[in-house]
Amino acid sequence: MGGALFSISSALLFVVFVSLSRNVDGKIVQNGGTCDLFEGNWVWDNSYPLYHSSQCPFFEDQFNCERNGRPDKDFMKYKWQPTGCKLPRFNGVEFMRKLKGKRLMFVGDSLSLNQWQSLTCLLHVALPQAKHISYTKDGLSNFTFPEYDVSLLFLRNTFLVDIVSEPRGRVLRLDSISASKIWGGMDVVIFDSWHWWLHSGRKQPWDWVVYGNTTVKDLDRMTAYEKALNTWAKYIDSNVDSTKTQVFFQGVSPDHAGGPGSSEKGCEGQTKPLTSPGSPHPAEHVLEKVLKGMSKHVNLLNITRLSQLRIDGHPSIYGRFKGQKTNDCTHWCLSGVPDIWNEILYAMLA
Repeated sequence: MGGALFSISSALLFVVFVSLSRNVDGKIVQNGGTCDLFEGNWVWDNSYPLYHSSQCPFFEDQFNCERNGRPDKDFMKYKWQPTGCKLPRFNGVEFMRKLKGKRLMFVGDSLSLNQWQSLTCLLHVALPQAKHISYTKDGLSNFTFPEYDVSLLFLRNTFLVDIVSEPRGRVLRLDSISASKIWGGMDVVIFDSWHWWLHSGRKQPWDWVVYGNTTVKDLDRMTAYEKALNTWAKYIDSNVDSTKTQVFFQGVSPDHAGGPGSSEKGCEGQTKPLTSPGSPHPAEHVLEKVLKGMSKHVNLLNITRLSQLRIDGHPSIYGRFKGQKTNDCTHWCLSGVPDIWNEILYAMLA
């Protein structure tokens, strides 16, 4: 396996990166040159994974592929190698030093949960003697290391904007954002929203959509997504102090089960990365457009393209949700791909 490369072609990268604004980061200076952390290859590295799921008993069942019986292990052995530089290996002690006395919060859907659980495990394994306190109250999960005065929080807020119950039913308000009272004042916030925008039928969590003076039963999902992101962006521009709060937005996490931007192949039985990421995800363009129009600095954790290659990284038939087996090509095994997202986050924070 040594030396096997699974890369994003320079032609495709040009298409993706040429449109990004100054708000979209991911570049570090190393050895006198500038390196883009999101351009590169997946390479085999026998020193990975950074932990095993057995070391983190607090994992959700849906992410714990080893415990759910996945027999192959190679998917845990790939690391991301940026072109022209090295991605710093995750260092839990250094991460804690930089976050000492601070609060970091993930705000979003189950892909935010996926990354939050990866980060809590990375730090728990790196600092095995450090006491941690973990609890969930009113939908807010908190994983705290008292010795370092560091809190890692997760707030489930799938749309970022509001869904409220009214006499007429459940109303998605695309121009209203009230959860900011929870995540306002954090030192680092990583937002995420996309997958729930595609839900329809019985899984659709609203009966009406409201924006401005308009009320409709439904709306083109990409249009609704953009309106919601613009509401979020206006709030960030008007209320967040960039000198006190570092803001990230997790790029669109791709699934491999069908739908916009996904591979035609399902993830079941896949044990190696793809050699090409395929077409850019449509939601990427919407997110990049919104970030480009903002006045405040927001870092795009641009994990879409590198994750598109990892068709092998999903739970597949080794996923579980509420005790039931699922064929999950949306979430990611832990350990696995989200650990690399956090290595990139670590590099960008540093």
